[in-house]
Amino acid sequence: MSTATLRPVPTRRWAPGLVILVGGGVLVVLSALLGAVDVPVQGGLQILLHQLSGGQLFPDPCRGTGWSSGRCGAYTFIVWDLYLPEVLLALVVGAALGIAGGALQGVFRNPLADPFLLGISSGGTLGAAIVYVYRIGVGHADLYLPAFAFVGAISTGLLILAVARGRYGSVETLLLTGVAIANLLSAILSLVLLYNPVSGEQVTFWLLGGLGLADWQVDGLAVGAVLILGTLLCLYGRELNLLQLGPDVAQSAGVDAARVRVRVILLASLVTAIAVAFTGIIGFVGLVSPHIVRRLAGSDYRIVLPGGAAVGALFLLAARDISYLAFPRVVLPLGIFTAFAGVPFFLYLLYRQRRLAPMGGG
Repeated sequence: MSTATLRPVPTRRWAPGLVILVGGGVLVVLSALLGAVDVPVQGGLQILLHQLSGGQLFPDPCRGTGWSSGRCGAYTFIVWDLYLPEVLLALVVGAALGIAGGALQGVFRNPLADPFLLGISSGGTLGAAIVYVYRIGVGHADLYLPAFAFVGAISTGLLILAVARGRYGSVETLLLTGVAIANLLSAILSLVLLYNPVSGEQVTFWLLGGLGLADWQVDGLAVGAVLILGTLLCLYGRELNLLQLGPDVAQSAGVDAARVRVRVILLASLVTAIAVAFTGIIGFVGLVSPHIVRRLAGSDYRIVLPGGAAVGALFLLAARDISYLAFPRVVLPLGIFTAFAGVPFFLYLLYRQRRLAPMGGG
C-alpha cells in the first residue's frame, strides 16, 4: 500500500474491538484458574470472585466444594498469589511489547520492525547474565535481576541514540547502529559466560522469557510504568500518521520529524526495557500485534498503538495458557510459544515485501 494515503477507519469497525474486549475478559478469568496445579473451575471461580469483591461475593469461597480448610487455603494461595499475578504480568508485558512494536514500525516505516530491532534485548540479557554469572544479590534475585536487566536494556537504547546523534534524519543509521551494538553485546555476553559456564543454562532460560518473577509487587511496578509510558506513546499517534507520508510532508504540517523520532524511540526503548527486566526476552509479540490491529481497524496510529497494546496483552496471555495446556505441570519459557506463532507470520511479511518500500499500512 502506498504511503500517500492512510486507510480510513469505518465507523462500524468498533465491532472487532468489542469482540476482543469481551473475549479478552473471558480469557483473563479462565487464565487465572490455569497453571501447573489443577484448580477445580467452580471452586476457583468462587475464590476469584471472593478475593476481587473483598469478601462481598461468596463470603465462604470454598462452600459447596467439599474441601478442607487447609485445602481451601492452598487453592486460595495458588489462585490469588500465584496464577493471578502471572496473568496480570503477562497482560502488562504483552501490552508493552505491542505498543512498542507499533511505535517502532511507525517510526521506521518498516513492517518488520519490533521492540528488539535496536538490540535493546541484548543489553537486557547482558545485565541479567552479570547477575547470574557473578552471583550478585543471591538472596535478593527478585530485586537485582530486573534492576540489572533494565539498566542494561535502557543503556543500550541510550547508547544507540548517542552514537547516531546528529543524524536522526536517517533511520538507516539507527538501524545499522542497533545491529552493530547488538552483535557487540552478544560477543561480550559470550565472554562473560566463559567466566562461569554453569550459569549459561539460566541465561538461556532468560533468553526465552518467562513469568517467574510475577508477584503483586512486581505487577504494581510494571503496571504503573507501562501505563505512564504507554500513554505518552499514544499521544504521538497523529505525528506517526504524518511520518508515514515522509519527513518533508510531516515538516510542512508542523511536525519536527527528527524530534518525534527520537522521543518515540526513547519511549519505546523504556517500555521494552521494562518488559525485558521482568520477563526476559519474549519475541514476536511486538511484531505481530500491530499488524492484527491494522487488518481489523486500519492504519491510523491513534488506533494502532492502543490496539497493539490490547492485542499484545491477549497474545502473550494466550501463549502462557497454551504452554500449560500443551505441557501440564511444566513451566516452559513463553518465547518458545510466541516464536511458533511469530516466525510463520514474519516469513509471510517477508514474502509480501518483494521490494523495499516505506510502509503506510499493514
